[in-house]
Amino acid sequence: MGRRATVWALVADAVPLYPLYALLFADSGLSEAQIAGLLAIWSVSGVVFQVPAGIGADRFSRTGAMALGAVAQASAYVLWTAWPGLVVFAVGFALWGAGASLVSGACEAWLYDSLTELGEPHRFQRLYGRLGAVELLAQIPAAGAATVLLPLGGFELVGWASVTTCLTAAVLAARLPEPARPARSSPRNPSARGTLGAGVRVLVGTPGVRGAVAVVALVTAVDDVEEFFPLLAEQWDVSAQWVPAATLGIHLAGAAGSLVAGRIRDRWTAPLLLAGVAMFAAAGLWADPPALVLVAAFYALYRGVLIVVSARLQDRITDSDTRATVTSVAGVGTDLAGLLLLGAWAAAGLPAALVLTALVACSLPYRGGHAAR
Repeated sequence: MGRRATVWALVADAVPLYPLYALLFADSGLSEAQIAGLLAIWSVSGVVFQVPAGIGADRFSRTGAMALGAVAQASAYVLWTAWPGLVVFAVGFALWGAGASLVSGACEAWLYDSLTELGEPHRFQRLYGRLGAVELLAQIPAAGAATVLLPLGGFELVGWASVTTCLTAAVLAARLPEPARPARSSPRNPSARGTLGAGVRVLVGTPGVRGAVAVVALVTAVDDVEEFFPLLAEQWDVSAQWVPAATLGIHLAGAAGSLVAGRIRDRWTAPLLLAGVAMFAAAGLWADPPALVLVAAFYALYRGVLIVVSARLQDRITDSDTRATVTSVAGVGTDLAGLLLLGAWAAAGLPAALVLTALVACSLPYRGGHAAR
């Protein structure tokens, strides 16, 4: 099961269009303001679709939701490739946001319940860390494919190759084994309102769930700083031709952090994230190319902490039938908190973002409890 999930995660994120879609927009004549507006549509669609997607995954099939999410993403790229333009790009981003919502909560719920069925829920933190690492490592084949395909056939070839990649991921997701749900007295497929109500009861009534949802939302939102790594590299006098390699090094460090997350204990999360913030702040003061090593160290620590807090949320959700719904609430919080973080960066740059990240680190409640296994 773990190997099949790893292959799915690798294919799902090895999309050649990822490193190039901003260039596609610029090549189509869009201004920076219009591109920023498209990214806002992406965020808003995530807020709108997160909870309905989680409800659908809980009512029907987690692997089905993951497959449908990949199909929605492929549909976005079909539109972008066949009819490039501002309105079509906006529709595509809405589809992509919906697809990402279908995958996010469903993936975590599927993995945790699959391991529970095997009697090994304690492996979630390690395996989820592996999937997080693969997500970052997939940027290497994505960048390689983009580098080869763009000169051969332009954005059109890159677009159709990305459609093929997403549809392949959909097939792989659909073939993942769906774990059995525990027997219960309520209907097998309750209404959407019933699933939402059950999820709210878990969120409100289960000890520790509300706090864990808030923590996951806040910590996950910090990942939005990744969007600024290339800009920081350029500002710190990294030559433009070396910016992709420099930022790739940061992502590789993040992958390493995800891989070792299984060894991180709960009580270490706040000190580790605060240490990462201190390194990032020192990098900002240094502001030279070697400072990116400190940014990479921050990102490694951050990704490890992210895996731990995500695992603790899944541990606290005791009702398998609402797992994706409750997880999707954290996703909504992530999108909203991410907008706040991006707004802080836009208003006051790196210092404001680091202050907010430090506050997030101080909010981490874990001082014991489950040990990483």
